[in-house]
Amino acid sequence: MQRALEIAPITSLQPRFSLIHREVEEEILPFTAWQDIGVIAYSPMASGLLTGAMTRERIEQLPADDWRRNHPDFQEPLLSRNLRLVRLLKAIGAHHGCTPAEAAVAWVLHNRAVTGAIVGARKPGQIKGVLGAAGLRLSLTEIAEFEAFFAKAAA
Repeated sequence: MQRALEIAPITSLQPRFSLIHREVEEEILPFTAWQDIGVIAYSPMASGLLTGAMTRERIEQLPADDWRRNHPDFQEPLLSRNLRLVRLLKAIGAHHGCTPAEAAVAWVLHNRAVTGAIVGARKPGQIKGVLGAAGLRLSLTEIAEFEAFFAKAAA
């Protein structure tokens, strides 16, 4: 991005960013914050996986042409980890009177480099399950719970 900035200004970036897709966290997001580049994260709910609506059974019943059937996030061994993460999102969300999806989006918005998040609701009713994310402020303890979850999962 530094080389690109030498040619023309960069005003915004749209990376995939969620609790399970954190690849931009170490280098890209600090750079965008330093350069005052807007970040609009896409897929903060990991293609529906972090909404709380996905279960093993629902995933098994996805249509044959649904790309998620063959995506590693929706298959073992990652599926079990991701469903455990959803349980943590449910607990944290419940503490705030929010949905797991709202907690997932709030985690993305917690990063100071992130300007906004694309939630990708397909039906009008789905937006109700994420609206509270804009006002949800996760505590440092809750952020630490997510970090501990991933540290334990990596061990």
